[in-house]
Amino acid sequence: MIEQIFATSPLRNAAFRKLFSAQVIALAGTGLTTVALTLLAYDLAQENAGIVLGTALAFKMLAYVVFSPVVGGFAHRLPRKELLVSLDIVRAGVVLLMPFVTAVWQIYALIFLLNLFSAGFKPVFAATIPDILPDECDYTKALSYSRLAYDLENLLSPMLAGIALLFFSYTGLFVANSGAFLISAVLILITGMPVTKPQDRLGGIWAQISFGVVAYMKTPRLRALLTLYLAVSSASAMVIVNTVVYVKENLGGADTQVAMAFAAAGFGSMLAALSVPKILNAVSDRLVMLTGAVVMGVGVLGISSAPDLSSMLPVWFCIGLGWSLVQTPAGRLVNRSAAPGDRAAYFSAQFALSHAAWLVAYPIAGQLGAYFGITTTALIMGSAILVFAGLAALVWPRADEVEIEHKHDPVDHGHLHTHGQHHHHNHDDVDHDKPHNHPHHHEGMRHAHVFVIDDHHQTWPSPGC
Repeated sequence: MIEQIFATSPLRNAAFRKLFSAQVIALAGTGLTTVALTLLAYDLAQENAGIVLGTALAFKMLAYVVFSPVVGGFAHRLPRKELLVSLDIVRAGVVLLMPFVTAVWQIYALIFLLNLFSAGFKPVFAATIPDILPDECDYTKALSYSRLAYDLENLLSPMLAGIALLFFSYTGLFVANSGAFLISAVLILITGMPVTKPQDRLGGIWAQISFGVVAYMKTPRLRALLTLYLAVSSASAMVIVNTVVYVKENLGGADTQVAMAFAAAGFGSMLAALSVPKILNAVSDRLVMLTGAVVMGVGVLGISSAPDLSSMLPVWFCIGLGWSLVQTPAGRLVNRSAAPGDRAAYFSAQFALSHAAWLVAYPIAGQLGAYFGITTTALIMGSAILVFAGLAALVWPRADEVEIEHKHDPVDHGHLHTHGQHHHHNHDDVDHDKPHNHPHHHEGMRHAHVFVIDDHHQTWPSPGC
């Protein structure tokens, strides 16, 4: 039975096996740091520890939003393996500075710095997986594994940290995370990765930095994906920010009930992640993800009915199920929308824009909960989620064709290129199959192929155009 499962698993691919191991180890280490940071904040700020952690979370999201597009804009010019290994090593060094913190501002500085490098690492890492697993079925299973890894990290890291704290202080958790990043770097270093073709883009520095976000926002299915992430961020902010308040203040529950609620959402998310590869064999990404958004919205609205301790777990399970139905296939949409050389820019845009949604949703969920109460906040947030689901359905075409017939106007420009679909001019001084750069002319033409936004396709074609 195990051999049959492995035979159809992306883990049979040695490169993916190493990269997935690196991801799991790095996630486990990050989970340990989350616990250690909580204890460090309490040591420094006592009763104000919550404010410190909230501000640190804001700095984390800010680093993600600002820096990720910068790395994505230039990743096509950098050697991928060396970039990932370097970012892991730097992250290991930053985490090792945590035990020496003596002031709150130092926490903010190090958290911002750590996540600055994570904002570079994570999308480039995500953009590497489709190159290793070009078959969409294998890639979908890999996305499922990645979603499971995040959920397991949320469930198991606090448990592992609790066991570790029996033997050494929380500073040891920072050291363990540093070691995890170094192990991740070694695994990436020994992984064989496909060589990507040199890539060039038109425009200056700002055009390079903004390319991913601009191209992302010009792609209808990705605009819908961002709208769905507004729904995901609203649901997850409701759960992460307000669960403890609802359980302890509204229901008079204990810490164990808080943990059970988070676990219920986690198990819902894991069940969806395990099911998505099979579901997508039968139905479209669009239907699965829109359904997930509706399930999320109904789940959050369920909180407005003030469920008691015995009936709240199915509500949280429903929310977790819904957000995983949206998030697990998201990488397929990004991958489908990008040329291979531009994947890092697109994944960086997805990373930045989705975390911008969380940056907004976290404080809104907290402030609404504080001023209007949890049940009223659930009614507002649940309704907003259903609105986002409806907007995504409008933005995302039902017939989401990959190959689209489109027209090219005549143009003269120069950039790095090889001869192929859009370059077939004649000259004898270079090998046509090797990248070369010179001014060249494109004749006007009309043709059809897999359509993505890039230097030669700046506008998404309207139907019939």
